[in-house]
Amino acid sequence: MGGFLTAGGVFGNPASVTHGVGRVAMEAVESARRDVAALLSSKPEEIVWTSGATESINLALKGAAQAKRDSGAHVVVSPLEHKAVLDSVGWLEMQGFSVGYAEPDGNGAISPERLASALRPDTILVSLMHVNNETGTVTDIGAIGRLVRRHGALFHVDAAQSTARLPLDTAIAEADLVSISAHKMYGPKGIGALCVRGRLGAELVPQMHGGGHELGMRSGTLPTHQIAGMGHAARLVRKRRAADAERIRALDDRFLAHIGEIDGAEINGDPRHRVPGILNVHFSDVEAESLMLALGNIAISSGSACTSADIEPSHVLLALGYGAERALSSVRFSFGRFTTTEEIDRAGKLVRDAVPVLRRIAR
Repeated sequence: MGGFLTAGGVFGNPASVTHGVGRVAMEAVESARRDVAALLSSKPEEIVWTSGATESINLALKGAAQAKRDSGAHVVVSPLEHKAVLDSVGWLEMQGFSVGYAEPDGNGAISPERLASALRPDTILVSLMHVNNETGTVTDIGAIGRLVRRHGALFHVDAAQSTARLPLDTAIAEADLVSISAHKMYGPKGIGALCVRGRLGAELVPQMHGGGHELGMRSGTLPTHQIAGMGHAARLVRKRRAADAERIRALDDRFLAHIGEIDGAEINGDPRHRVPGILNVHFSDVEAESLMLALGNIAISSGSACTSADIEPSHVLLALGYGAERALSSVRFSFGRFTTTEEIDRAGKLVRDAVPVLRRIAR
């Protein structure tokens, strides 16, 4: 990244291909585009650079809905989606679209049958996440994508949480639009991509206007250093994903053994269809906020990072029917490529020690 940012590097604008430094920058951008496309088993020309998954989601949902409005005005999501999706469809409602919700089962699964009950003849777009960011529950988006395609609607997948955790080639094969973010796969913050399949790119209504960059779908000067970083992260994910998944699964099992020693601790979501590395746990009679304070510098949360400043029950856990009391007594633990067994054991011991103390204080 520094090679395209520092004074001794190539600081050219990748859109300025009339001079040498611009062409070098453009080649870096296109090389990264090929790497991200390979990660998604797509074509380089289907990758549109954005500032992250939030912008990708906004472009996908608003752009696709506006493009297909003559065919209908009904959009389907689930109540478990990231706020970027829920707020985007809320905006679409204000523009005259109607929104339907595919309700999850008690474990947070969205089955094709449950989605089918939410579809209408005028449904033009469906958006679901591959892996839930709070519970780790995995949705069978391949089966759902085939259902959506038969229905004649477009299918958007929020793959931000699954990019570094699961193989995506067959899973997202039926998706028309796929949103990803670099920092969720160990790349830099502030850069992401939207995969726009095939002919749909000619129809997607842009949400940002200016110089017509990215085939007119997303205007703005490209941040070469961030794009190069995302491309490198994509290469590493392709190389390391299987080994990372095996290692993180072992860490997940190790942490679960610690949690299993605590009375009144229960996993939220689907314990069987969950990616390792995202673990949402309810501790009865313990406030999540108090537990987070008691654990000091252990990085845990009570919901999405986008809403963690708000002391409100998680909308995901409420949608699962757990109720506000349980939601406010639940925390999310996350492990990744750089987590060590020593850190797992330290965190596990701290949680085992803190929970009984907090329960005594609460009585």
